[in-house]
Amino acid sequence: MSVTRIASRYAKSLIDLAVETNKLERVTEDVTSFKEVTKVRDFYLLLKSPIIKGDKKWAIIQKLFDGKYDELTMAFLKILIQKGREMYLPEIAHEYSEQYKVIKKITIVTVTSAKPLSKEALDAIRQKLLKSSSTSDNIEIITKVDPALIGGFILEYDDKLFDNSVVHKLDLLKKEFKDNLYVSQIAAN
Repeated sequence: MSVTRIASRYAKSLIDLAVETNKLERVTEDVTSFKEVTKVRDFYLLLKSPIIKGDKKWAIIQKLFDGKYDELTMAFLKILIQKGREMYLPEIAHEYSEQYKVIKKITIVTVTSAKPLSKEALDAIRQKLLKSSSTSDNIEIITKVDPALIGGFILEYDDKLFDNSVVHKLDLLKKEFKDNLYVSQIAAN
């Protein structure tokens, strides 16, 4: 079975249990925090290590998170370690976040622009997206800056891409001139 499939199943179990016990937001905070901790190389390697025994891993996790995480989250971590599935915890945390976004109908939109966009520009983009009904009612915007775009912006969300950058328009113009036989003959003379 693939790692993604395993992670998805465990994440679904945790999210279903969190919803059932009315602890969705609290468990989501824990999972978000855990995701951040897995970015620490030593902790990540600890989870992935087949050499370190489960009881040692559990003792470390207890020292780090006991009293900070909800009992449900701690019980989930303990079960996974007992089953020898702790190596999948980073992937499970990622899948949990993805499933949470689906439940809460959150669309993540990445806006890449040549220069940082103003709050007004981002609000205008948000309003256009909400009116288009191609996104959920909850939009989370991530901004990136890429000076190579020259101007304009690129929107990415779900499996959609809207490229309104100057560099893209210039590329289209180049292609149009290249494919235009009349312009090609003039350039040849």
